[in-house]
Amino acid sequence: MGAIIWLASFPKSGNTWMRAFLHNLLRNPDTPMPVNELNKFTLGDSQYAWYRLFTEKPASDLDLEDLAQLRPKVHRAMMGAHPDSVFVKTHGYLGASKGVPLHTMECTAGAIYVVRNPLDVTLSYADHFGLSADETIEAMAVEGGLSQATDDQVIEFLNSWSTNVKSWTQAPNPHLHVVRYEDMLDKPLKAFTGVARFLGLNPPRRRVEKAIRFSSFKTLKKLEETGGFQERSEHSKAFFRKGKRDQWKTQLSPAQVARIVDLQGEQMARFGYLPKGAQASG
Repeated sequence: MGAIIWLASFPKSGNTWMRAFLHNLLRNPDTPMPVNELNKFTLGDSQYAWYRLFTEKPASDLDLEDLAQLRPKVHRAMMGAHPDSVFVKTHGYLGASKGVPLHTMECTAGAIYVVRNPLDVTLSYADHFGLSADETIEAMAVEGGLSQATDDQVIEFLNSWSTNVKSWTQAPNPHLHVVRYEDMLDKPLKAFTGVARFLGLNPPRRRVEKAIRFSSFKTLKKLEETGGFQERSEHSKAFFRKGKRDQWKTQLSPAQVARIVDLQGEQMARFGYLPKGAQASG
């Protein structure tokens, strides 16, 4: 039985990319691993199939009280999914709901947190959830924000972008590795080698480079075009949309940028995301 390593992020921040890299690094295949096999390698904290082991209620009927009671049981069950470490994707903030931690610490070995500029997250989030940019800006700032349940996904307690980021990254923790999406783009070998070493691995450089190639945006997009991707939202044409940074510079208005800085500026400043000349309020 293995303990959980959380793969955490606010939605649309690079979690799936990280999962694909780890899948290709650890399996070391001769060709890129199919994207629709990610859920076999990485479990999902909101996957209803795990909660169904302990309740007959549909996912859409499970409220926060129900989930608080079920979550520790689910996490213990997840530990038995693999003999070694168990990777579990989560978008939940590092905190509690109804007095119960969202991430059961006695089941936890560590976590990798991916953070991305909220100016770019806004665009990906809007496309994925079928919202306007203005609607997304406000949604990402909701304290106590929740995801919506579906037939196969239970509610996730996201909180606001800033609270989500701060909750995971505010205190130094040797069992937590924080990586910026932008560094995964600009310095992939350094960023992903750091992830491997955090996990106690020392793979040859060529193996890391192959995993980076096999999980590149270009490769993932091609795999989705060929075989589809079950995690694509009904609101978007493709899950793997652009895979670039700084799209906000041409797609958000100055007023929208200013609003995001006003809402999220303190945490943006911590990670070097403030636009030139902008200052975080408070």
